[in-house]
Amino acid sequence: MEIKGAEKMNYRSQIIQDDMERMFHQIESKEKLYNTTVLITGASGMLATYMTYYLMYLNEKDHANIHVLALVRNEEKAWKKFADFKNEEQFELLVQDVCEPIQYIGKIDYIIHTAGNASPHFIMNDPVGIIKANTLGTINILETARKAETKRVLYASTREVYGKENADVTEIKENIFGALDPMERRSCYPESKRISESIVQSYYYQYGIESVVVRIAHSYGPGMIIDNDGRVMADFISDIVHGRDIVLKSKGDAVRAFCYVTDAVAAMFIALLEGEPAEAYNIANETEPYPIREVAEKLVQLYPEKGLKVVFDIPKEMSLGYSKMGRVMLNTEKIENKGWKVLVNLESGLKKIIDSFEEKL
Repeated sequence: MEIKGAEKMNYRSQIIQDDMERMFHQIESKEKLYNTTVLITGASGMLATYMTYYLMYLNEKDHANIHVLALVRNEEKAWKKFADFKNEEQFELLVQDVCEPIQYIGKIDYIIHTAGNASPHFIMNDPVGIIKANTLGTINILETARKAETKRVLYASTREVYGKENADVTEIKENIFGALDPMERRSCYPESKRISESIVQSYYYQYGIESVVVRIAHSYGPGMIIDNDGRVMADFISDIVHGRDIVLKSKGDAVRAFCYVTDAVAAMFIALLEGEPAEAYNIANETEPYPIREVAEKLVQLYPEKGLKVVFDIPKEMSLGYSKMGRVMLNTEKIENKGWKVLVNLESGLKKIIDSFEEKL
């Protein structure tokens, strides 16, 4: 079977078109984006690709006149995702590393900064690259915002900035933090995300660059990288798509709550357009927390014709690339107060992503 992976993601896919239509109705303040220029960094990542698709969908459906600047490092990979926009005047691909000064001259109304990598594979093998993207990249984006008369910057952060929570904390609001050990090998990721948030705030206080931070937890959906990524959902999806038994490297007791891509992206746009400046917003689907063992079993049960099962192969020591932080639920009241809510349940989301990889385009 030919795997239609993240690099072959297609805007015209029926699954993606249905997702775009759902977000069209989910994001009530979308007209603030009309007649603007929007820069999206890391545009070939899963969340950023959906954001790019959504903006172009608004142009197509509602004549929104949004000029989309998609910044990527890998031009070939990007055009495989954005092939439908190659002849669109409202779409422009910027090919460069975000760690270098941004090569664009002109007004940019909104910047959505998602460039960076959270994969355990890259955390273990390119920690310096992760730190550079999160720090130098953020500075370059904010310097661009200073020159481009930008209305607002959205910075995509992570739940991992909260660190190791205190034992008496049952849910995390945006002002509750625990410890991080900068000497841990994995800390390149959450520590550089923390300093990036501080960089964003510093540009607001010193230069008046209006910004909003979103702290995202466990998102998934069509377009995600499923091979050699190392995160649990990616590994599970890869096994199902490739027809392999799901192999758990633990008892599977760790609890996770996964947020489908359209719910995460809708929350990001709502934060960008409706959020308070210099504020952070949690984004998570806390309506369905599951032990990862149950997520694996649910995936196998959704596709009985594949004849797969969940097996256990527990090593003596956990890989250093995985987060050892315990899980405490994120409080999403702040973003919910802006009108956001979860629309896609886990079973529907899992079916969508598996079908997206096997869809005949």
